[in-house]
Amino acid sequence: MAFERPKIVVVVRDDLLAWQELNVTAFLVSGLTAAAPDLVGEPYVDADGQSYLPMLGHPVSVLSGDAATLTAARARAAGRGMAVSIYTAQLFATGNDADNRAEVAAVGSDDLDLVGVGVVGERNAVDRVVKGARLHG
Repeated sequence: MAFERPKIVVVVRDDLLAWQELNVTAFLVSGLTAAAPDLVGEPYVDADGQSYLPMLGHPVSVLSGDAATLTAARARAAGRGMAVSIYTAQLFATGNDADNRAEVAAVGSDDLDLVGVGVVGERNAVDRVVKGARLHG
C-alpha cells in the first residue's frame, strides 16, 4: 500500500489502564506496519557504527474515545475498504496469537468489544474514519 499523504492513527478506549493503552497501541501499530511495510524508514546507525532497526517513517497519532467511537471508526474504515487493526478486551486474557485470533473469530464485526482500532491511509480518509476521537492525554 503506497499512500501519497499517509496518516497513521491508533484510537484507544478511554477507560483503559496505562499499561493496557501501551500494550494495545504497540499491537495495533504492528498490524498497520505489516499491512503497509512501505511506511517503514531506513535503519538507524549511530556515530560509532552501531546499527538499529528501522522504524515507521511517519508519526503515529494516538487518540482516545469511548466504545461507540471505536465501533464507529472500525465500521467506517471497513466500509471504505481500509486496512484496520483491532484489539478487543478479550485479548488481555490470552497469551498467544492463535488464541487472539480465535477470540476475534468468535464474535461478529458489530459485536466486537473493541479497546483499540488502528488505521492507516490517506490523511483525509483517516480523519473521516476517526471522527469523534480526541487527542490522547
